Amino acid sequence: MDLAARRSWQEIEINDVAKAAGVSLAEFRDLFPSKGAVLGALSRQIDRQVLEGTTEDLAGEPARERIFDVLMRRFDALEPYKQALRRIVQDLQYDPASLAALNQVALSSQRFMLAAAGINTEGPLGTLKLQGAVLVYANTMRTWLEDDDPTLARTMARLDRELRRGERILEGAEDLRRLSAPLRAVGRALMQGRRPARSETRRASDPNGDAQSPAAAI
Repeated sequence: MDLAARRSWQEIEINDVAKAAGVSLAEFRDLFPSKGAVLGALSRQIDRQVLEGTTEDLAGEPARERIFDVLMRRFDALEPYKQALRRIVQDLQYDPASLAALNQVALSSQRFMLAAAGINTEGPLGTLKLQGAVLVYANTMRTWLEDDDPTLARTMARLDRELRRGERILEGAEDLRRLSAPLRAVGRALMQGRRPARSETRRASDPNGDAQSPAAAI
């Protein structure tokens, strides 16, 4: 992260990281498959720091207040790496592959952040909650990266706006799910009562056919 604070992310080689860390390439390879994996390790380290500092003090507060507290503590934990993150975000903002990989890291992280806030991420709306939390965090981070005020007033105001917007979207999704419940019930009944298509019958009778488990591709 010290290297990333001073140099473009694309210019940093794994040799540079290993040398700065005082380890051999062999030792580095045992720990990380790439320099990007170091960012994943940093995310897990911050996760742990936030989770270890989680208390039950906010248990009686509304969900928005609980997640607000957790995410602000996460920004506080990231403060020593702010300059590095500012440059990394700038360098990777037009790299779709890197952004997709970082989204997966963020999804794993936010699963634990929501859990720390006492917010359930299972069930039909679990995926929406997780991706919504990632968007809330990413949008707020853009403000945090430019917010050098020690009080982080702009960051807190942005996070509050993003959480309120997320609440409205989630409430709308829950309303839609309730309204569509009768249609889903009819759909399930129709699916259970239909006759299997000819192609399905053939695949079911041919264990060596092309209907394989997704795990077979691993």
